[in-house]
Amino acid sequence: MQAANPRRGYLLGLSAYIIWGLFPLYFKAIADVPAVEIIIHRVLWSALFGALLLMVWKHPGWWRELRENPRRLAVLALSGTLIAANWLTYVWSVNNGRMLEASLGYYINPLVNVLLGMLILGERLRRLQWVAVGLATVGVAQQVWQVGSLPWVSLVLALTFGFYGLIRKQAPVKALPGLVVETWMLVPIALAWLLFNPTASSAQAAFWSTSEAWWLVAAGPVTLVPLVCFNAAARHLPYTTLGFLQYLAPTLVLLQAVLLFGEHLSSTTLVAFMFIWAGLAVYSVDAWMSLRRRR
Repeated sequence: MQAANPRRGYLLGLSAYIIWGLFPLYFKAIADVPAVEIIIHRVLWSALFGALLLMVWKHPGWWRELRENPRRLAVLALSGTLIAANWLTYVWSVNNGRMLEASLGYYINPLVNVLLGMLILGERLRRLQWVAVGLATVGVAQQVWQVGSLPWVSLVLALTFGFYGLIRKQAPVKALPGLVVETWMLVPIALAWLLFNPTASSAQAAFWSTSEAWWLVAAGPVTLVPLVCFNAAARHLPYTTLGFLQYLAPTLVLLQAVLLFGEHLSSTTLVAFMFIWAGLAVYSVDAWMSLRRRR
């Protein structure tokens, strides 16, 4: 097991979340391609580029360890399914004018991580962490009361990514091999989709002479780089600290939604954001105090 290196963990985590925060710019460039089709190509090109990278960036013995531990393959199949669901929801929200809801989901995510740490990993919540979770819960409840329905985009994104990170932290598989196995397990589903959808844009020969084709190919490295950074950061940082970094990405998404793409930030949505921001502020203070005590 690689020794924890907090400094490396912070750098990797920051890199992952900044790249994720800028993802809407990429997905807007291929907005004419349906969300499901984009995800199909994310799987295919991520699997290809991941396998090529694994040939260069050696991880001796990784396949033998997986072969000798079939349970790890089952865990990676589950985590791959979760990340695919997260990808699909996110791409759909960006290309259907729901970026604010996506941003809200990733603001909730760090607090979901805290709850998962308590419920599944047996971590004890400190008093301020309870306050932070409570404030976020009020924010979601306010949305339900004012809008009359659950902010499903936000909740799906928060829960799928929260469980993805939790499962990947529990699976003793290095970042890149784990990601490659996850995506290759989804390849048969992706190929079957293309086979049964011959009218899809990317199934037409003429499509591959357009600029959009190159954008789809770029889905491989665009997806691979931040996920490798995230999975590697998870090996070096406590799960609650990793959650602390996560609201860099939704801040970038929120700014792009309002300033670049003209989404309306209503007073009702703003109130929900304010409760969640308050929860994150309390959580940040608690994390800072905890780090000082450790030092």
